[in-house]
Amino acid sequence: MDVTNALALNVKRIRESKKLTLDAAAAATGVSRSMLAQLEKGEVNPTVSVLWKIANGYKVSFTSLLETEGERVSLVRAGDTAPLSEDGGRYLNYPVFGFDEKRLFETYRIVIEPGGSLSARGHLRGSEEYITVFAGEVEITAADESFMLAEGDSIRFRADSPHSYKNTGSTRAQLSMLIYYGA
Repeated sequence: MDVTNALALNVKRIRESKKLTLDAAAAATGVSRSMLAQLEKGEVNPTVSVLWKIANGYKVSFTSLLETEGERVSLVRAGDTAPLSEDGGRYLNYPVFGFDEKRLFETYRIVIEPGGSLSARGHLRGSEEYITVFAGEVEITAADESFMLAEGDSIRFRADSPHSYKNTGSTRAQLSMLIYYGA
């Protein structure tokens, strides 16, 4: 998946479908007009936080900004997806399967290096996250409570309020994340 090109096409398509000027889009998302223009031209690779601002401002799912045309079978190999990086490259988000109207969810593979973290704003109202830890240790804060998870542990929480993820261990943490938008 070429993330930059998919992002450029989708950000512009969604903005135009909502009949927003770049100035109105900047006001709705909290992302500068110049950054939105650069995104629409495929000139920049934004952070995860910027993409969440756009998704929340446009009231669309995160992966709707990244998706490409769907097929009957989708195979995503580990090397096929470029990560979205946060926290100086210590938090990597690999979009795997994007949201569509038939399936009200999207999935990600998350890799967090020791000490890496991400603080997320709330997603769309009623959204939920389902996370399973496949390697390492993470602290997940949701609903103003912190939870320590280790290999094999899973958690589900309402994701429409701020939440965070932090690798508290000494090895790389690997997680599977599903965000459900059905509420």
